[in-house]
Amino acid sequence: MMMTKEWLSQLPVKNIKYCKTIHGGDTNKAYQIKTATKAYFMKVQPNSSVAYFDHEVSGLKEIAKAGVNTLTPLFQGQINGTAYLILNWLETDVGSQADLGRQVAKLHHFHSAKFGFGDQTQNRVMIKNNQWNQSWAEFYIRQRLEPEVASARKLGYWNDEREEHYRRMVAQFTAYYDCHKVTPSLCHGDLWFGNVLFARGMPYLIDPDVIYGDREFDLAMTTVFGGFSNQFYRAYYEEYLFDGELAQRLNWYRFYYLCMHLCLFGESYGRAVDEILSHF
Repeated sequence: MMMTKEWLSQLPVKNIKYCKTIHGGDTNKAYQIKTATKAYFMKVQPNSSVAYFDHEVSGLKEIAKAGVNTLTPLFQGQINGTAYLILNWLETDVGSQADLGRQVAKLHHFHSAKFGFGDQTQNRVMIKNNQWNQSWAEFYIRQRLEPEVASARKLGYWNDEREEHYRRMVAQFTAYYDCHKVTPSLCHGDLWFGNVLFARGMPYLIDPDVIYGDREFDLAMTTVFGGFSNQFYRAYYEEYLFDGELAQRLNWYRFYYLCMHLCLFGESYGRAVDEILSHF
């Protein structure tokens, strides 16, 4: 959408001299806005309420509470039916993946008594129920996998073969967590490399979809689209050990991310979903 002078004049940032569209992901429109002395990062979502960005704002604050670098929400509101979120602007540069690994480990060392985040969010295809749950297996199956598979089925991206392998995966997942305890860790929730940036030589985690969950949920996402180096995993491991069977468990969580992409972007992700399910 085009940002008009009339719309921009209603923002709490005054005397805006410049507004430029920038790459900001698939969900929201993103802009850099500038005054004579300062730059800001702004996300907007048309036809949305003032509460549209509440989950992201809460997540950014929770990540900051954990002592991990992230963006700072400055202003939030709605103008003419379009929700906006204004954050600080960071000039990006390069940094160390080892530092990134230590930051993610620090995030995962921040714990809660339960799983979830106490709210709910909605994307184009499903509602994500983040209400608190004592059981990780129940949270992941009932509040993540089942709504996602229901969406895939409704959209015509599901079939009997996928259903059969999916049920085997869920049975294996349930059996494992009947015998293994999980500590609820603060998870970014969408930890692909596009949601990492470096500024002032330090890593920052951006665009979160936070929950308290199994930290392996985040680690799985780092393996889906690449970008994370061996230095990242070595540094993470030094701060927060994981066992030798981690690789066998990650497919449970890779499925969630790839099936979400199947729902959002169609059958071009079907082969990747089928490859994951073929392990079960």
